[in-house]
Amino acid sequence: MHGQTEKPCVKNKIIPNCLSVVVVGLLAGVALTACGDSDDAPAIWPPVPTLIGHRGAPALRPEHTIASYTQAIEDGANIIEPDLVSTKDGVLVARHENAIAILNTDGTVREATTDIVDRPEFAARKATKTIDGVAITGWFTEDLTLAELKTLRARERIPAIRPANVAYNGQFQVPTFQEVIDLAKSKSAEKGRTIGIYPETKHPTYFKSIGLPLEKRLVDTLALNGWNSKEAPVFIQSFEVANLKEMRALTTARIVQLLSSSGRPYDFVAAGASETRSYADIITPAGLKEVATYANAIGPSKDMVIPLVSGNLGTPTALVTNAKAAGLAVHIYTLRPENNFLPTNLKKAPVTDNTVRGDSITEIQTFLQTGIDGFFTDDSAVGKEAIRTFVKK
Repeated sequence: MHGQTEKPCVKNKIIPNCLSVVVVGLLAGVALTACGDSDDAPAIWPPVPTLIGHRGAPALRPEHTIASYTQAIEDGANIIEPDLVSTKDGVLVARHENAIAILNTDGTVREATTDIVDRPEFAARKATKTIDGVAITGWFTEDLTLAELKTLRARERIPAIRPANVAYNGQFQVPTFQEVIDLAKSKSAEKGRTIGIYPETKHPTYFKSIGLPLEKRLVDTLALNGWNSKEAPVFIQSFEVANLKEMRALTTARIVQLLSSSGRPYDFVAAGASETRSYADIITPAGLKEVATYANAIGPSKDMVIPLVSGNLGTPTALVTNAKAAGLAVHIYTLRPENNFLPTNLKKAPVTDNTVRGDSITEIQTFLQTGIDGFFTDDSAVGKEAIRTFVKK
């Protein structure tokens, strides 16, 4: 989340395009197929464009469950993405947030990815904490051991947008990082193609502050699985900077600097007056050159590549061009199929119904025209079809 066109693989870099296969195909006006059908083992890994199952396939199954990751793989994902947080006993598990249920001020549930709210044995674990400067009341992974967390069951995070997923509430456990790796390896053997992982360290400054640092545990887990190398099918990502630099000293695996269209990395905020930079500073040509000293790629939000203008996709920015000039690949997030997440002109009737699937394929292909190297999607089947039918203009 690729370097310059038609260069061989250099130290810790990723081949950005599928060389003459893509060039010839484009000159002939043939649809781009990610270096071969996703069900076949590509000559180069990862294939470009890279199809990344964001939290698995949360458009179809509750996010960050083995079922969700499996769905993404079955639908053609090259890589599955586990967000990583820690349990009380230091085990890395896959959740988008360490808060596994969040309450409103009136005590109602704002968001939940587990059933802990309905588990009286954990009622006393409810707490109010400040995470990255934001006060949150709810239940947190770092207050439960792995054994306790395993008694919980996953829930759909956004049932108002994905009501069909509610049928799966109560069926799946919270997986460990090791279980996600085991799935990727077993499915790679079953499918005859490499399925990678794209772990993200969530709130690393916070976890370090409470004595549960994520970085060494992540790298140690990769090493135990023979994946602590630049050849391993691994991308490590974070919105913070210091922890990526720390992990660069521990691993040669691919590293990705995540970017937001606003704000600052929280480790910069925590540093106080000694660090004043923002994400806007990081995406300047000079900032990207500095990123390239420790990372292989950037992971910007999609609006940083094509901003919305009056609700519709506007003119692409220079970010992709500037990133590639610095030798960095670009993997954007997140392309989702429902009206709720789509530009106005790509919504489908009734456009006010956020659960309806719109024209996500056109959105994906518009971003592919900018030269991105990959994208995160909540529905890998849609992403695969967009890649299969894409024609470079």
